[in-house]
Amino acid sequence: MLRSCVLCCLSALLLLPGCQSPYNPRPVASPGSYLVVDGIINSGSDSTIFKLSRTVKINAKTTENPVDALVVVESDAGGSWLLMPDGPGKYASGPLNLPASQNYRIRITTNDGLVYLSDFVPVVSTPPIDSVGYFIKNSSVQLYVSTHDATNKARYYRWDYAETWQFHSEYSSLLRVDTTTHQIVYRSPDRQITSCFANDVSPAVLLTSTANLGTDIIDRNLLTSIPLTSEKIETEYSILVKQYALTADAFRFYTILKKNTEELGGIFGALPSVQTGNIHCVSNPAIPVIGYITATNMESKRIFILNKDLPATPTIYPYDCEIDTAKSLNDLITPPYSYIPISTTPKGDLLYSSRQCVDCTLRGTTQIPPFWR
Repeated sequence: MLRSCVLCCLSALLLLPGCQSPYNPRPVASPGSYLVVDGIINSGSDSTIFKLSRTVKINAKTTENPVDALVVVESDAGGSWLLMPDGPGKYASGPLNLPASQNYRIRITTNDGLVYLSDFVPVVSTPPIDSVGYFIKNSSVQLYVSTHDATNKARYYRWDYAETWQFHSEYSSLLRVDTTTHQIVYRSPDRQITSCFANDVSPAVLLTSTANLGTDIIDRNLLTSIPLTSEKIETEYSILVKQYALTADAFRFYTILKKNTEELGGIFGALPSVQTGNIHCVSNPAIPVIGYITATNMESKRIFILNKDLPATPTIYPYDCEIDTAKSLNDLITPPYSYIPISTTPKGDLLYSSRQCVDCTLRGTTQIPPFWR
């Protein structure tokens, strides 16, 4: 998530005195490509995962810019734990089960020889999630999380989530094109393209603090909202919520990040703030680094929502779909196969529709997730 947010932290906005003529500023030229560090030191029984990337220009063709590096978790008592490569720019370890009495930091040595260190940070204890639930409001499913800390010590919280949902294509296809024989044949069960699974992750910075409250209780903090017409909830939906306790300094960092990414864009919006994290390039202190390291255990909870438990609402499909009769077999059996046969009429006419209205694998996968019930 940090990778998509950092451009706001490296730019400046000009506040114009008048609104008479449109303002079309030139893109701000960035003096370099900065390291972005996304992850936490997980002190508990879950994996520690870090993602390293570099900022890209706003007009770049891709936002993916992973970094090769050596990544090590270090303790102020002298211990160290190596994170192993787990895909482009991703580094992970198994459960570390770190002693809460020590402080920890991350050491990153990139493939260009630069060394980055975070400040040592204490372990913050994250309380369990009490519940993840939902209610119906404004024709949408409002998902929330509730938690509390009986010791009144956590106070600062951050969440992220991963969504998974089962959906269907608008039309079910009983037929397919055999691209070898160029014939229309019946579709076998292992080639079904009607029912799929899709997933997404939280796009926003989700924060709450109870520092100004008498008790450390969070009741039904809103996570996300899903319209009742969305295909996300047309069959079955699941959300995995992850909760992290923060230090006051980390909460301030994420608050600035939230403002820079969600409140900019209008002439009367907030101006971008300086994004000062706790990671530094010790090889060259003048090089900015984006990210904030915390050490805590992660608490999580998953729920499932069935469509039959929601108010009956027609699903709005993302495409305009129609079924037509093939005037020529060549419409279907020649590349680029933009249309897919569906079935035949009692008269033997071949029915077809566009690929996006028939093939759910364009937006998902037919593979059932391992956690799906």
